[in-house]
Amino acid sequence: MDFIFNQIEIKDKNIVLELFKKTAEKINKMNIDHWQYWKNPPLEKIKWVEEGIANNEFFFISTPNKENLGMVRILEKDLLYWGKQHSKARYIHSLVIKEEFNGKGIGTKVINKIGERAKREGYNFLRLDADSKNSKLCGYYEKIGFKKVGMKTLPLSVNTLYEKELI
Repeated sequence: MDFIFNQIEIKDKNIVLELFKKTAEKINKMNIDHWQYWKNPPLEKIKWVEEGIANNEFFFISTPNKENLGMVRILEKDLLYWGKQHSKARYIHSLVIKEEFNGKGIGTKVINKIGERAKREGYNFLRLDADSKNSKLCGYYEKIGFKKVGMKTLPLSVNTLYEKELI
């Protein structure tokens, strides 16, 4: 399935929050305690979304005919989770594929496309994180070539940090 990235604008904030909420509900049905704060997000999470939109970091993942498949946040730096880094890396957050499109390999294709572009632009690493309690997601990232390189404890979660060298 072909897709493109479309910049998310502040007027789309409620769509972003709804995508997070629906994903949290889906994850909850799988008995995984991950992202449950998105069902009723605290102000700090709403501000995190607003900041990302203002910084042009959030993108809808859409088919060429504009059907929304999900969203992703792509960052140049990630001080909250990774702190100050010296190697040039691109960071992925909030990769959400709508439930009706799950299991079609779209998430892997999105990550690969971000990695290919980052490599062309001279980045050395692709980095992301996963809630440590979500063993299925952690296993998925490891299966597609990411290496566990650390842990980060935040007020709402403990996250495993993953990195993939772009060679």
